[in-house]
Amino acid sequence: MPDVSVIVIAYNDAERLPAAVQSVLDQTLKSVEVLIVDDCSSDDTFSVAQSLAAAHPDLVRAYQLPENSGAGGEPRNVGIGHARGRYVMFLDSDDVLELNACLNMVSAADETEADMVSGLCVRLHKDTANQKRDEWYSWIYRQTRTLNSVAELPDLFVWDTLSTNKCYRREFLLENNLRFPKGMFYEDLMFIAEAYLAAKKITLIPNQVYFWHVHQNAQVKSVTNRRHEMTNYIHRLEIHRRIDALLDQHGLPELRHAKDVKFLKHDLVLHLRDLPFRDESFRREFAELSRDYLQGLDREAYPKAQPIQSICAYLLEKGDWDNLLPAVDTLLHRDKVSTPLHEEDERIYWCAEHLDDEFGRSVLDVTDRGYHKKPINKLFLRNELTSYEESGGTVRLAGRINNPLGVITPEAHLTGGLEFRARRRSLQTFVFPVKTLRHDGESIHWEAEIDLGSGLRPLGIIDSVWDVRLDLDVDGKRTRTRLTVGTPDLGGEAFPIKPRLTRLVADRIEPHATAKGHLAFRLVSTRHNSERIEELILRGVRGTPGKLAKSGYRKAKALRKTLKAKGSKEKKLDLYYEAYSRLPVKKRTVVFESHLGKQYSDSPRAIYEEMRRQGLDFEAIWSYAGTPTGFPEDAELVRRWSVPYLKALARAEFWVDNQSFPLRLAKRPETTYIQTWHGSALKKMGFDQPALKAKTRAQRAADQKHLNRFDHFLVRTEHDVRTLARAFNLKDEVLLRSGYPRNDTLVQARLAEEETGTRVRGPVAEELGIPADKTVLLYAPTFRTMGKASRFSLPFDVEAFAEEFGDRYVLLVRAHYLNHVVLPPTVEGKVIDVSKYHDVMPLMELSDALITDYSSVMFDYALLDRPMLFFTYDYERYVHEDRGTYFDLLEKAPGPVFRTEDEFLEEVRNLEAQGRQYADVRKCFVAEFGEYDHGNAAKTIVDQFFSSRWSR
Repeated sequence: MPDVSVIVIAYNDAERLPAAVQSVLDQTLKSVEVLIVDDCSSDDTFSVAQSLAAAHPDLVRAYQLPENSGAGGEPRNVGIGHARGRYVMFLDSDDVLELNACLNMVSAADETEADMVSGLCVRLHKDTANQKRDEWYSWIYRQTRTLNSVAELPDLFVWDTLSTNKCYRREFLLENNLRFPKGMFYEDLMFIAEAYLAAKKITLIPNQVYFWHVHQNAQVKSVTNRRHEMTNYIHRLEIHRRIDALLDQHGLPELRHAKDVKFLKHDLVLHLRDLPFRDESFRREFAELSRDYLQGLDREAYPKAQPIQSICAYLLEKGDWDNLLPAVDTLLHRDKVSTPLHEEDERIYWCAEHLDDEFGRSVLDVTDRGYHKKPINKLFLRNELTSYEESGGTVRLAGRINNPLGVITPEAHLTGGLEFRARRRSLQTFVFPVKTLRHDGESIHWEAEIDLGSGLRPLGIIDSVWDVRLDLDVDGKRTRTRLTVGTPDLGGEAFPIKPRLTRLVADRIEPHATAKGHLAFRLVSTRHNSERIEELILRGVRGTPGKLAKSGYRKAKALRKTLKAKGSKEKKLDLYYEAYSRLPVKKRTVVFESHLGKQYSDSPRAIYEEMRRQGLDFEAIWSYAGTPTGFPEDAELVRRWSVPYLKALARAEFWVDNQSFPLRLAKRPETTYIQTWHGSALKKMGFDQPALKAKTRAQRAADQKHLNRFDHFLVRTEHDVRTLARAFNLKDEVLLRSGYPRNDTLVQARLAEEETGTRVRGPVAEELGIPADKTVLLYAPTFRTMGKASRFSLPFDVEAFAEEFGDRYVLLVRAHYLNHVVLPPTVEGKVIDVSKYHDVMPLMELSDALITDYSSVMFDYALLDRPMLFFTYDYERYVHEDRGTYFDLLEKAPGPVFRTEDEFLEEVRNLEAQGRQYADVRKCFVAEFGEYDHGNAAKTIVDQFFSSRWSR
């Protein structure tokens, strides 16, 4: 008897079937058998299956259904009937198993005596260049655990509904008569629900076990890619009704509630996204099917979905298409404001309708979204295309831009332009004027007439898709909109265009709606053999001939690509030293950088904003890595290590940063380098680290050369002098005992609270939707090396935390900027990932208590005189096996230090008491580690170096 029977189901998949079977034969657990079940394919799939069986007679068997069953359920049932292994697994013919999947799952099943074992599924997007991957609900599988009932982990029941990433005891399947529904889509959902509820033990393992291959561009779409078919939705609803009945039969209202939440957040959303592209009859039938089911959902599920998801579900139930379709636009584009909004009794509602319904009033209340407080340049407005006509290459467009709550006043001066941008990066952009802009109350009407036939000049091959945007200037403030296609049939036809390079592939251009409903144009050909020509061109572009065809384009990009490449730094250094460093220093120029360009934050930001506040006359340049989102609009932005970046550094009068400008760039004598640094030290730094002590004399000298670039180094305490300054071998005249400019806001917040007795949370609380009656905790751990992905796993059960404390606390999780964290959707609103915020200072000011470990944030937060908890779950390794610390945290911590999850939860329960208990300790801690932080550091630095010389 084999250990595992792997049932591989196939339909018209002769090409990919061998790879699936081979992934089973290659398993490190050799006691396996493969059962191929063909669903009466019309191609050679069954012949391939028979060949595989003939090649491996002791390991592979092949079966074929007499007629096609229409779904994946019945082939799997046939496989279960023929299986001989102790355990059963399922595999689709276009997917593969991970090499150790069978071994890991069988080992876990044998060890725990579980009825079923589930592991991590990884989706691989095969059509993408780098085979993009995403882990299927990875938070469920962060550790090995065994459940005595699926009710212990509702997330498992409602989110991981796959049958394929699991291993089942065969006797368990037979004893409970577990079979898949016949001839129905979404058969996995019903089967796995019954299996979960029947299992007496379920073991979860963190190992990858299954690779789900996603073929978005396949000619024959999978069930999940055919949501436009009404049968698809009918089957989904029927499966959900059956599962609801099953849960009611088992008396599991909590699981039913969790499933209703998931239906609003996931299942319904998948189908709502397609509604703007469907005709009236489809929408009417969809609404009729949905209404009864939505009326049976738990009303308490709505607050746990995202507001726009709940709004869409409610409007669908009401059949209110006028308000639903704009809501779906916001569902597709989360930040888009697609409705005029309605204000009543100092609250903001999605629409004016349905407010006489108490439940509808609560669902439609969007006050906490803060739409009404955003200026026009911070709003992404719906712009509905209302008219499209074309004649002789001239395109006439008209539309209306949403004007929520009259944010655009009738007196506002309006100008606009239509931008046509090639979807491929770094190619051409064409802008055409909007001739008519008219204020119509709840909307702005616009019209444009464009000679697109001659005004748009694409290259031809590499810029086949053109996106359209309308930039609206309102009294000098700009908002950018996309043109939403309001009807399923745009009605436009292709018209002639003149590509610059060739008309062989395309000689016409036509309008179309993108996957998310926005207007775009694409190049097409009207040649009788255009499909064949396109095939040949694509083959040439992708193959050897394409190297010649694209050589001109590549040469044009050669310098830029070389400078971006790994080996290009030598060329950039030559440019820096031989060209830019010979130019004169540009007076009144300052280059700012924070955390290697990753953030607009910290003391460089505080100094920059103080300079702006004082109205100084200077040229500001900010470095960024990644994208410039969140960086100041009134400064020049340069990408780190780009040519403009090198030129800016070479010519700047001042460098200001908190970590280090590139080590290989020498500072000119005429340039002043102000190093603000980014935190006092607990862990050993610089030459105090064992690894640096072990370096050769020459290596240490090279490191010291980099540190000697600092003309000034900010310290906030004599502790910094004894630790950082000594570790970096900095002379005393380099040190500025000014405190940290970034901490000014914390000192000022504490002083204001002491004076008024009121704690001001600031705008972030409103952005995050935190209720005023909730206590806010900030969890900010230090950096940890987590492997290539740098994903940080929380050292406690975040769902258990939310369950116990969610009614009183909101937990903000801010991972170190070199790490990232993933939270389960079930904790939404109770635990919030705030890692996207560049600057941690507003988060500290917002928080009522801090939870950290060894992070230097402890020294800053202490200035607020609020409770602090120290969760040092890996204390021994961090202190004794890593680089070591300057002092014993256990002795000096201004709050309780603990190492286990149970202790952590207990300290949170006693937060108020321990806050009082450690009040004196916090004051001593600030006296020792924050003696120069007086709330005026930014002004001190600006006055000393800039104000006297650069005032206007």
